[in-house]
Amino acid sequence: MNTRSDRPVLGITMGDPAGIGPEIIIKSLTDPEITNLCTPVVLGDLEILKKADINFAVLPKLVTTDDLSCDFSNFPTGCLVRLSSLNPNVTELGHPTPDTGRAMETYINTGVDLALSGAIDAMVTGPITKTGLKLAGSSFHGHTELIAHKTGTDNFAMMMAGTRLKVVLTTIHIPLSQVPGQLTCREITRIINLTRDTLITRFGIPTPRLAVAGLNPHAGEQGMFGNEEADIILPAIIQAREKGVDIAGPYPPDTVFFNAVEGRFDAVICMYHDQGLIPFKLVHFRDGVNTTIGLPIIRTSVDHGTAYDIAGKGIADPTSMKEAIKMAAVQAVNQKRHGNGNGN
Repeated sequence: MNTRSDRPVLGITMGDPAGIGPEIIIKSLTDPEITNLCTPVVLGDLEILKKADINFAVLPKLVTTDDLSCDFSNFPTGCLVRLSSLNPNVTELGHPTPDTGRAMETYINTGVDLALSGAIDAMVTGPITKTGLKLAGSSFHGHTELIAHKTGTDNFAMMMAGTRLKVVLTTIHIPLSQVPGQLTCREITRIINLTRDTLITRFGIPTPRLAVAGLNPHAGEQGMFGNEEADIILPAIIQAREKGVDIAGPYPPDTVFFNAVEGRFDAVICMYHDQGLIPFKLVHFRDGVNTTIGLPIIRTSVDHGTAYDIAGKGIADPTSMKEAIKMAAVQAVNQKRHGNGNGN
């Protein structure tokens, strides 16, 4: 069993109070493996969590506080920081409101502040929706943009990570028709370097092996199906290789993920959203984790949404939340060992 000093302090944001976030947090914190791994600091709402803790198995173990300046490591079983006081009789599960939107944005902003100050070692974010943020009047579309803005980070990327496959996206939420025009040698090089550095400092892989997926069928087939591989992707790979990066490609997208799952690569650099997420979710649909790389703080998240349709029914699967907590703890430990604050 870990000693108290071994366990990283993790801030866990409740996500949208109208979604499954409260339920999967409660379910995760009933697992001894999780509570032995870290000191949880839940950032949320006491009354909403009470509705989720139907067996009253978690909340009695958490010290409830409003004090953001306290030393969270003093609470051996964790604590709950009350950041909102929503009326559980008015807050309808499955239906976001301006109040729930403001609450979930408050949880995120507080988590970032605590991580930047060193009060917590990492933050794990529960599921939110663009709808909730919009109702709250937020100018952000999701966690990544909000956290990057709040931390003043320009050099960041989205990694989907599991035990068998890790993918990093070069472009994310843009129409497929716009992808070729957004790809540049400079941007791909940035993603390659960021991925390599993150695997070293936060995943503890001394010499990461990277693969790069091509954009076109058969990776262009020597120009028969497109020139992006030869003109843009390959020059970025060559530049990275000349600087000592263990990297190969561009590989045909229909084979590279199989080789990565077989253990030949530690991560695959992908050109667009679905290219990476379709194979990733095929392998890690239940236990995948979304982690933002390049931030000055550690942030992991569940790889699913608020699931409004099942909120409050007691059937939400906490697997992704548990894996996000585990990964945040691993990254926190590796970062301390490496002595680097931001993975760069």
